[in-house]
Amino acid sequence: MNPQPPAPTCIRHPDRATGLACTRCGRPSCPECLRPAAVGQHCVDCLGQDQRAAPRMRTVAGATVARSAIPYVTYALVAANIVIFAITVVQSRSLVDNYYGSPLFAHWMLVPDLVAHGQWIRVLGAGFLHWGPLHLAMNMFALWVVGRILEPALGRTRYLAVYVVGLLGGSAASMIFQDSNAAAAGASGAVFGLFGAITVFLIRVRQNPNQMLILIGINVFISFSVPGISLSGHLGGLLAGTLAALGVLFVPEWLRATSQEAVRSIGWASIAVVGLVDLIAIGLAAAALA
Repeated sequence: MNPQPPAPTCIRHPDRATGLACTRCGRPSCPECLRPAAVGQHCVDCLGQDQRAAPRMRTVAGATVARSAIPYVTYALVAANIVIFAITVVQSRSLVDNYYGSPLFAHWMLVPDLVAHGQWIRVLGAGFLHWGPLHLAMNMFALWVVGRILEPALGRTRYLAVYVVGLLGGSAASMIFQDSNAAAAGASGAVFGLFGAITVFLIRVRQNPNQMLILIGINVFISFSVPGISLSGHLGGLLAGTLAALGVLFVPEWLRATSQEAVRSIGWASIAVVGLVDLIAIGLAAAALA
């Protein structure tokens, strides 16, 4: 009498005998490792291969939809601004008048004449300084609100690039239009750049942008009416961020780009062009003051 062959065991659980098998790959699998399919049942390994092979969902900007919706870049920018503000508070020994007696504030605030004489760090550094806690709170609240929407839409790296382009646009406008010995500081240029970018995004996804347009109008009016606020810096950041977002969200469609690689390349090229224009404007303004 021939011995009966042993029953097959689950490919994932060798200690479990099973008479079932995946109708796709044919491997024996226990009920726990099988899922109903249109025809028969598929094992979890085959289902996992299907999920990995499936194209990732993308936003209108061509960004991959992240599994985590946490806006890490926005939080990092807020944290960086708060840390730098805290350093100026400690150095000045004043929460309100943190710009007096702080070497960091003195070395980073944007003074066009000093930039023209080689102190280029001020072009970027000024975007992380704030005149007291109220100035910081207003900018960081706006960044937090806008960033949570815009960062997932553009993708983290392009969102950061638009932020930097807006910051540089604000610095460029300040270099050109403000008094050569006047000091400017704040993330407002970058934040206004995000205001422009999210307005473009709302138009791209066919949402009503009126609330953002009203918010921008109110902020421009305040910048124009209240002494000591850099209107040129705000408008420069707004223009740069808007143009960069147009390049990411609309130019690929205008050029009839069909592949995701082309969409991303055109978006990055557009951001680079706006950033280059910012740097050229800064350089020309510095050369005129030197």
